[in-house]
Amino acid sequence: MANIEQQLPAIIFIDDEADIRSAVSQLFKLEELPCVTTANPGDVLSRISTAFNGIVITDMHMPALNGLELLQKIHAIDAEIPVVMLTGYGAVSLAVKAMQQGAYDFLEKPFDNDHLIEVSRRALEKRHLVLENRQLKAAVEREQQPGLRILGQSPAMQQLRRTLDAVINAPADVLIYGETGTGKELVARYLHEQSDRRQHNFVAINCGAIPEQLIESELFGAEAGAFTGADKKRIGKFEFANGGTLLLDEIESTPLSLQVKLLRVLEERKVTRLGSNQAIDLDIRVIAASKADLKQLASTGEFRSDLYYRLSLVDLHLPALRQRKDDVFLLFSHFARIAAARFHKEYIPLQSAELQQLAQHPWPGNVRELRNMAERYVLMGADIAFNQQPHKAEHGITGNMSLQQRVEYYEKMLLEEALNQHKGAIKAVMTELDLPRKTLYDKMAKYQLTRRDFMDKHED
Repeated sequence: MANIEQQLPAIIFIDDEADIRSAVSQLFKLEELPCVTTANPGDVLSRISTAFNGIVITDMHMPALNGLELLQKIHAIDAEIPVVMLTGYGAVSLAVKAMQQGAYDFLEKPFDNDHLIEVSRRALEKRHLVLENRQLKAAVEREQQPGLRILGQSPAMQQLRRTLDAVINAPADVLIYGETGTGKELVARYLHEQSDRRQHNFVAINCGAIPEQLIESELFGAEAGAFTGADKKRIGKFEFANGGTLLLDEIESTPLSLQVKLLRVLEERKVTRLGSNQAIDLDIRVIAASKADLKQLASTGEFRSDLYYRLSLVDLHLPALRQRKDDVFLLFSHFARIAAARFHKEYIPLQSAELQQLAQHPWPGNVRELRNMAERYVLMGADIAFNQQPHKAEHGITGNMSLQQRVEYYEKMLLEEALNQHKGAIKAVMTELDLPRKTLYDKMAKYQLTRRDFMDKHED
């Protein structure tokens, strides 16, 4: 486990004797264990929740609230918060009762400082593992649910997932920026499928792929006879997506004349078919996607500024693959395994030279290019797949990186390959790389690798 002293927040120590609180505070400070002391047990209940990443150490006999009563109240909030009980009376019956009610440990005053530190460290580690297991269980449950996943452990992707989780059910339209191939539609579908709108339609329309004279009827719909060739009623994309999500891809391509009408629909949440006077109420989330800087286009008059500001309540910026190189191997492995299952082929782990090529490639086509390459690799093998790269990196990982950075980069790739080959089985990875368990876990923590990223997962 990583340095627990740096990871865990305060120990809460409760005692009505000021001298004891002061001595214990100094003791924990010397051991670099953060501690908060108080004489009021009521303070504790306002500090803790199910997310509390610490422990409580409390005296058994206090005027306001005795230790057993406090233990019950703490465990009513979270039964897995470790509570260590202290007493100056050495009453065996109290110790037994406290342990029966779920106390983590029981120490008699005057306690031995080294023993208190040892018990506290063990209790902190237990709490840390409880919360880590809860997070892992929640992540596994989320990933086992039908729907898409946003893969990647780079800082940019971790921040993207945090933002997505924050707005997943917010009644707000979203604007997604990203180069071609970065996964704008994937993110839009993720927002829909993880939200409470998932029982309704997800509708995507590429605004740049529809002729100008047809896009209005495509979006808003049309009654029969509304224009030449309209021989029957047509349901528009807004209406078809009602209750769900509408993705307007390449929104920058919409004609300025249509942008006025789009703005009205977004503001009023009503749409009227061409040739009709009856407005249809909309309950819809609109996601716009663009590879262009709409703010810049608005400043030059190429895009309506009022529409831009209406769309940009939530802005999501998808990084190019060259900006998240740490995720390249994880994504390649993911796509290759999916392809292997679909094409009934064996997935053969990459060799060092192929890993190096992945690291060096500039990925002008972003994730889409990477996925195509992974599929070619499964279908035709490394020689063909890697020789078909349209561009070769001129500098690769040797660019401006120091020797230490290059070594770390290569070490991370080797760890990922071993974890991938053994599907996250730690013992097998330890054997292959000849690493002790602690060293392996330390290196995985250093590179933000988790075994669950490499375990077999059903692809929906």
